Amino acid sequence: MAETTLIISSRNYSSWSLRGWLLLRMSGLPFTEQVVDTSDPTVREELLLRASSILVPCLMHEGFAIWDTLAIAEYLNELCPEARMLPDDRQARARCRSVSAEMHAGFGALRATLPMNLRSRRPGFPLWSAPQADIARIATIWRECLEFWGGPWLFGERRSVADAMYAPVVTRFLTYDVKLDPVCQAYCDRTMALPDMREWVEGAMREQEEVEELEVEF
Repeated sequence: MAETTLIISSRNYSSWSLRGWLLLRMSGLPFTEQVVDTSDPTVREELLLRASSILVPCLMHEGFAIWDTLAIAEYLNELCPEARMLPDDRQARARCRSVSAEMHAGFGALRATLPMNLRSRRPGFPLWSAPQADIARIATIWRECLEFWGGPWLFGERRSVADAMYAPVVTRFLTYDVKLDPVCQAYCDRTMALPDMREWVEGAMREQEEVEELEVEF
């Protein structure tokens, strides 16, 4: 198998890096990591959501670069079909793509006001109406998927692309003490208990770098 490299930035702050890393782990494809410096102006702009596009994470496979998380997901699904990263059922597969794309393109208020920060805990964090609407929509997606496809993951017994796409949201809910219904809370607990998530969080805790703008109390 050709050498595969995933370029990521901060484990603590980069939700997109986490998504790409989880997708690769889900695929079963062996890979090495290359971590870019968060002090690099381009990387910093991406972390602060000021960049016009997101170029990290970037999957390097056979000398070819894929840098969008949904493109990475589709590429890995084709490269490693045995991993079944998308559901077998056509309707479930379409819904998986739909909710993954919604996460990819939407929820701007959530991203802006509840940035990913695994090392932080902010009990009683005040939520404005805009992020509350995003949270409510995400909870609806989770409940509908878990009820219709029976759990324990969004599309049944196997984790899918959608679970990787929403994993950083789970960390945000934990950081900012977001109160959830029992079904959604159980899904969050299940996600955080994954060995891959524990490994990522442990790496985040070892990081020394801080992005001051993402440590500010809102």
